[in-house]
Amino acid sequence: MSLFYHIGRYSLFIRRVFSRPEKHGVFIKQVVREIDKLGVDSLGIVIIISTFIGAVITLQTSYNIDMPLIPRYTIGLAARDSILLEFSSTIVCLILAGKVGSNIASEIGTMRVTEQIDALDVMGINSKGFLVLPKVVGLMFIIPFLVILSMAIGIIGGWLAGALTGVVPSSEYIYGVQYSFKPFYVVYSLIKSVVFGFIIATVSSYWGYYTDGGALEVGKSSTMAVVSSSVLILLFNLLLTQLLLT
Repeated sequence: MSLFYHIGRYSLFIRRVFSRPEKHGVFIKQVVREIDKLGVDSLGIVIIISTFIGAVITLQTSYNIDMPLIPRYTIGLAARDSILLEFSSTIVCLILAGKVGSNIASEIGTMRVTEQIDALDVMGINSKGFLVLPKVVGLMFIIPFLVILSMAIGIIGGWLAGALTGVVPSSEYIYGVQYSFKPFYVVYSLIKSVVFGFIIATVSSYWGYYTDGGALEVGKSSTMAVVSSSVLILLFNLLLTQLLLT
């Protein structure tokens, strides 16, 4: 199938997903469940990765600018900007595309091959909106919180690495983190995280919803969901950076 075929079918899919929920009470319960399942369950991996990446950024920056003319606080400055601008939004969302995206695609794909989605359609329920919209709203709500947590943990991880290895004194690192801080960097990352959350939820649901076959095809749909989401995240990262930072 051609790229334009998938773009057209995805557009029609999205239009149907955002139709009005039939029962708002049920919808809210589904959103809360998706937030817990897709977002809260990802806290562990976000904390672990953010800690180690913050430490690695600090150590690599220290070794690369080991010159007497460059003040040590620039290590904290470089670590802060790297984490705020790119790591905590783009890299974390790429990781979530693998964890959460494959989960969504396999869940909906399994429902498709076991004819549960057909049963919803027969009962007159908008299966696209019923299954997908809570995931979209849940991810777009929870991912910005995960990104904020990643920012804080990454900076703390960098501080711990610098302090424990002695490559940068704590006072110098903290001064660099505070130096010439631009709050818009946080806003920029949060805007990206909302867009990336929408991409992960809708693209993964699209591939899962249109799974055709058996268990083998569910695996293929999960793979396509992760690959497509990752490529679109990188593409929109470039576009949003061009739009928001230039």
